[in-house]
Amino acid sequence: MASGFFALLDDIAAIMDDVAVMSKIAAKKTAGILGDDLAVNAEKASGFISSRELPILWAIAKGSFVNKLIILPIAFLLSAFFPTAIKIILVLGGLFLAYEGAEKIYEFFFPHQHSKHEILNQAFTEEKILTFEKEKIKSAIVTDFILSVEIVIIALGTVIEETLSSQIMVVSIIAIIATVGVYGIVALIVRMDELGYKLIAMSTKERSFSKTIGNVLVQALPKVIKSLAVIGTIALLLVAGGIFVHNIAFLHHLLPQIPSILKEFCIGLIIGLLVLGIVNVFKKIIGKK
Repeated sequence: MASGFFALLDDIAAIMDDVAVMSKIAAKKTAGILGDDLAVNAEKASGFISSRELPILWAIAKGSFVNKLIILPIAFLLSAFFPTAIKIILVLGGLFLAYEGAEKIYEFFFPHQHSKHEILNQAFTEEKILTFEKEKIKSAIVTDFILSVEIVIIALGTVIEETLSSQIMVVSIIAIIATVGVYGIVALIVRMDELGYKLIAMSTKERSFSKTIGNVLVQALPKVIKSLAVIGTIALLLVAGGIFVHNIAFLHHLLPQIPSILKEFCIGLIIGLLVLGIVNVFKKIIGKK
């Protein structure tokens, strides 16, 4: 009886070790999306008054959990009964990621003319402020849904050959880490300037360590968000390129002498630009009609 019990514990430990290893691999594969998710949510959660930043971020995080509760069962059902669909969705997701990355680069070099709206001495009622917050939260949750689909499918793609129980454990772990980790870091980022202002207010001297650190934190917030956007764009193209290279045989065997990271980035960028061109052509055709 005792030996059987310890054998069972040993089997459980072995399974958990395998899950830990697979989760680590899946986390590496989804790191690019998490970087973009982090940049997007940091941007969407900033710009509010200090007292509303965390409540709004909490509302978005709850929406993210609901998104994953919807996505995970559908993904596992597809994996169990139609596994080919996972690879199809994976490649389609790669096209979307490549397009998104290429669009950001195109926007940087050829910025669109955005209409400017000046708001001068406009008083906002509490009702208008709440409506604006709800719209921002809704927009953030919709964006999170798209990114969550990509995260779940990429994570599932790394363990598609494993048993369904292993898939459920690994992908669920990644989904939890993606939500808790991303929104936890976003909360720290959006409160950087608030902490900086508090450190500045604490010091009575013109030059002090706390005031210096406070100024650094206040000035660093917009730079951190911009840096995350750049890192997220590069990561998007790398992840997209990796999806194409590992799931399309022709691309997998193309130019084997080139370092894999450079190959994946270039393929992601080239395909992204092609998709961007096609999308822009369709937009012009639809615009004319």
